[in-house]
Amino acid sequence: MNSGEKGHLHPITQITREIVKIFFELGFEAAEGPELEDEFHNFDALNVPKDHPARDMQDTFWVKNYYGADRGNDRPGARSDNRVLRTHTSSVQIRYMESHKPPFRIIVPGKVFRNEATDATHEAQFYQIEALYVDKNVSLAHLKGTLEHMFRSLFGPEVEIRFRPSFFPFTEPSVEVDMRWKGKWLEMGGAGLVNPKVFEAVKINPEEWRGFAFGFGLDRIAMLKFGFDDVRQLYNGDLRLVNQF
Repeated sequence: MNSGEKGHLHPITQITREIVKIFFELGFEAAEGPELEDEFHNFDALNVPKDHPARDMQDTFWVKNYYGADRGNDRPGARSDNRVLRTHTSSVQIRYMESHKPPFRIIVPGKVFRNEATDATHEAQFYQIEALYVDKNVSLAHLKGTLEHMFRSLFGPEVEIRFRPSFFPFTEPSVEVDMRWKGKWLEMGGAGLVNPKVFEAVKINPEEWRGFAFGFGLDRIAMLKFGFDDVRQLYNGDLRLVNQF
């Protein structure tokens, strides 16, 4: 590279910075956590049942625990020593709530891992961005208004948002979030009000505090924003892609 040339930011980095800036302006702060996570923070505290399919080997990358035992050999009554490559950045929300008292607002970008086949829309590793807002009186209206602001800031003022009923163990009620853009409804991710059981797991009183949370794939947002049709383009190391930005 000549001394007069500038480097280029990867599209994922660009879209992450843009979204984080939007939420900084709303009073949120960024939080981060480990990519190698324990079972409690990745599943248990998020109200994911022990027999939930997400815990299966075909969905999650499990790592042998520090004692060299395989998954399933935990000591009775003890918190699991097993480790996983985190399947979502929601584990960071749990860690944050363990060490902070509400009210708070956080945005959590980061890399996550799923044990699935790679194709044009799926990768075994990808990036998510999640948010958590906890206060006295939080409703789905606050959630929808926040998401409308985010997507309109990213894609333009004509964007519309709609909710569809869904189910996630860590939110109740839960919704799928769709965005209407360029005349089409596009599924963007999941959201909802924080399940009281999640608050109980981190010793926050659900009778006093409420919250909303959402999670979206940064790869998906970057593909829409920059016009990619294959998520693998973001990870194949081809500098011709990065040099466009």
